[in-house]
Amino acid sequence: MATDIISWIAVGVMLATSIAIFINRDWRLSLGALAVQYVAAFWLISRHLPFVMSSAKLITGWMVVAVLGMTRLGLPSAGDEKEESFSPRGQWFRVILVCIIALVTFGATPRIESAIPGLGWQVIAGSLILMGAGVVHLGLTSEPLNVIIGLLTMLTGFEILYAAVESSILVAGLLAVTTLGLGIVGSYLLIAGSFPIEMEDKG
Repeated sequence: MATDIISWIAVGVMLATSIAIFINRDWRLSLGALAVQYVAAFWLISRHLPFVMSSAKLITGWMVVAVLGMTRLGLPSAGDEKEESFSPRGQWFRVILVCIIALVTFGATPRIESAIPGLGWQVIAGSLILMGAGVVHLGLTSEPLNVIIGLLTMLTGFEILYAAVESSILVAGLLAVTTLGLGIVGSYLLIAGSFPIEMEDKG
């Protein structure tokens, strides 16, 4: 019973962090919400995988957050001007989108549980929330850091659901490598976007 309650709390944390990533314009808060998101995902994954494999996913996620944070912190302050901005009306639009994702998730969870029993309502709900939030976030942003956060969110949701279906160590390792790869690519894109190569000046 206590495990189920904590799992539902983890689902609520995922929903809250998704909203935080959607509506704020500070990259520090976005990365902080992503780090908390990995803690909630760790709890849901640990329901189906051993503690060592679950903690490896948590450590991998935190490593990616640290890499992105250090890269973004090392960029010149002029890079702040490129961050996306949106009006309060746009913020409410994003909140409504997350609420729609939550409604669709809790409507689809019982059907998925009846089709594939044994996964657990909390695992399915958390997975669908993150995958839906990641996909919608990708459709609303063009800033490199936010794109990477959207991809990482979507991948985390997939990992939660896949961990409940398959406990392969090899696949878990491949997913961890994919997460690290996204972090490295995100760091490269941040650096490349802040220091463009001016070919005209060389000519």
